Amino acid sequence: MPNDEASCVIQGDSECRDGHYRPKKDLRNQSEEARLHAAALDSVEDALSRESQNPVELSGTRIGRAYQEAAGIPAMLNTARYGLREMGPIRTARTLTSINQGKGFDCQSCAWPSPDRKRKVFEFCENGAKAVADELTHKRIGRDFFREHSISDLAARSDYWLNQQGRLTKPMVKDHGATHYEPITWNAAIDLLASELRDLASPDEAAFYTSGKTANEPAFLLQLFARQFGTNNLPDCSNMCHESSGVAMVEALGVGKGTVTLEDFERTDLILIFGNNPGTNHPRMLTSLEEAKRHGARIIAVNPLPETGMMRVVNPNPQDYPNLLTFPFKVLGDGAPLADLYLPVRINGDVALIKALLKYMLEEEGKGRPSGIDRTFISKYTEGFETLSNDVLAADWNTLLNATGLSMEHIRAAATMCIQSKATICCWATGITQQPNGVDNVWMLLNLLLVGGHIGRPGAGACCVRGHSNVQGDRTMGVWERPPKPFLEALGKAFSFVPPDKWGLDTVETLHAMYDGDLKVFLAISGNFVSNTPDSAYTAHAITRCRFTAHISTKLNRSHLITGERALILPTLGRSELDAQLSGAQFVTTEDSMGIINISRGNEKPASPHLLSDVAIICRLAEATLRGRTTVDWSGVAENYDHIRDAIAQVIPGFRDFNRRIKLEKHFYLPNAARDLIFKTSSGKAKLHVCPIPQEKLAPGQFLLMTIRTHDQFNSTIYGLNDRYRGVYGGRRVVFLHPAEIENARLRAGDLVDIHSHFEGEVRKAQDFIIVPYTIPLRCAAAYYPETNVLVPIRSVAAMSNQPAYKCIVVTLHKNDHVAHSVDISSTGVSANLARPVPGPH
Repeated sequence: MPNDEASCVIQGDSECRDGHYRPKKDLRNQSEEARLHAAALDSVEDALSRESQNPVELSGTRIGRAYQEAAGIPAMLNTARYGLREMGPIRTARTLTSINQGKGFDCQSCAWPSPDRKRKVFEFCENGAKAVADELTHKRIGRDFFREHSISDLAARSDYWLNQQGRLTKPMVKDHGATHYEPITWNAAIDLLASELRDLASPDEAAFYTSGKTANEPAFLLQLFARQFGTNNLPDCSNMCHESSGVAMVEALGVGKGTVTLEDFERTDLILIFGNNPGTNHPRMLTSLEEAKRHGARIIAVNPLPETGMMRVVNPNPQDYPNLLTFPFKVLGDGAPLADLYLPVRINGDVALIKALLKYMLEEEGKGRPSGIDRTFISKYTEGFETLSNDVLAADWNTLLNATGLSMEHIRAAATMCIQSKATICCWATGITQQPNGVDNVWMLLNLLLVGGHIGRPGAGACCVRGHSNVQGDRTMGVWERPPKPFLEALGKAFSFVPPDKWGLDTVETLHAMYDGDLKVFLAISGNFVSNTPDSAYTAHAITRCRFTAHISTKLNRSHLITGERALILPTLGRSELDAQLSGAQFVTTEDSMGIINISRGNEKPASPHLLSDVAIICRLAEATLRGRTTVDWSGVAENYDHIRDAIAQVIPGFRDFNRRIKLEKHFYLPNAARDLIFKTSSGKAKLHVCPIPQEKLAPGQFLLMTIRTHDQFNSTIYGLNDRYRGVYGGRRVVFLHPAEIENARLRAGDLVDIHSHFEGEVRKAQDFIIVPYTIPLRCAAAYYPETNVLVPIRSVAAMSNQPAYKCIVVTLHKNDHVAHSVDISSTGVSANLARPVPGPH
């Protein structure tokens, strides 16, 4: 396949183009044994279930002021405080000016792109600074720590406490039946894992997992090793966050990536943001939104919670102010409003909302009025419009409004803005994808864009906001359980072997295979698999049925404590640290949400002389496992990463002359066919889809719960116990409810409740959560993860993508009579959580 072909084939283009695209096997109906086991699990009484979850800690929790503006002085102070505490003043100053710079390293945090023109001196956000400080902390974990703490003792600690202990410094092993980890040499650790892999009856008894923190070079090597070993079992964190996006975009557009560039935000008229909280999850996105507003764009925020970051923002970067004299006044002021319209949609009301917008636009067209519908674009570039139009027009207005929880005034205001826009961007995140109908949600967003002709137009397109630094790059590099044939053919040709063509296991399928005893060895690179996966009790039981588990990690986490019969901890370099190999200092690359390849070069002294890079660990493991079965010079590859990039250039479309380009340009865009109005679908046209409105029938007393992050965490890494944007301090076990629902349930703010989730007759329980009144739609609730992951049923997944439905959990609340645990909530705190400014229809 030609190397300059638009769009990376690993995103599934070829399967769609050849008409062979098939949805994932639907595993929502698993074995009867597993069903019975899941139904019987009691998260309070089962010891293993307890160890898989964070312990109950309520004593320090208080509800106070909820900040009304994002960023600003509080962000600056928190950044400085965390950096100084973890790294000290000199390293703090040095590293913060290296984040996302051409001669520095790519931020370990979100995947929002850095400017592709001139980058600022301060090209980071509060959470990015915390991620760097967390990695470069002066605290260390050595053999004495593991001698002092048993595994069961550590499992009783919180994720926050575990992360605070510092960097891992030496390889550790847990033998069968051992109560403690023991030190092991690198040679012995690699030989042990290689021996376990070679002893498997089939390569498919192993799985190789990656987190989005893994850079392109080690990701490429991992999938190469796994496929030379003989399996496509390559689950990754994308299976849990944006798999629905990939499935929907590949089917509709022929490419599994967003179509916008960063420059489009300076040219757009309208930005719709669905299921996304930029202020906490992608703070650097706020700069792009502010820039869009400066150029005249309007913003619609769609979210069950009125997130602070979407309402007002104070930009603390002096470089963004043309007149520096105004900077002190701006940064001390109330901030700039972002959302022109806020739509407080019910949880999983997005299909109904977009259908309502389309219905309003079509009805306006029928009246001969401006409608925002681009018939020329529809005729030339799409198929399925007539079927979609008939379905939308047949929808009943009362049904649509009831499903969204919105008023007709909301719909009219939003649709009018869509009609007036000549260039629209739709942004979305996991609030859209982590639903049972996540693929439908994305299809409807694409329908809205396509009907208006907002693909391949300056200032317009689809913006899939990835949450982790290189999760999109890992998929591009081939970390995918369903590799297309052209990719496998190119890989086999480059390395003289025949890759397996049988589809492998995604993350949920991996858990089922573990539980059923079909998967014996599990290797993970970075991430915290146990705390990020659904159904914590089921996950814990599944993992402990493995024969061997190994984790390549920088810091201690719960995945090191819920393990197979034997386990390894393999400590690795952080992205900000100097990676010195025999040929000299090395660098790696990453891919952000918009398909930009960035150079990342760590310069800080490693936390320990005993650390190996991800690349070195993979190469040593591959060499010890494959022995004479490989033509790859693994030792040579580990010594010089240029060899990896040369191989990537041979195999992956869009990477021609990779080494020269990345060294010269420091970053470059990958080609994107849909951006150029080339749709690699079976028909050659973009496909419009008809999607039914989800029918969620809640019984009396039931709510739809969505899991969310605090402002003091990134994924499952907990940096602190405060969420100043929601007014929660010193604790995490809270559940947000509308005041009317609290009153209807005869509860009070500050009461303790147990949360029970309900799915197909099964009940799961999470204990001791504090009720906090909040502006959230009726019959909806929200709580933090990973504390609530125990409530997510393993079989509650999105159709076609098999992605866990973390954002749509049917729950009931049961008052806890432990009076000693009651929590007082000040009236000030309650009013702060209810009184935030909410832009409405105008």
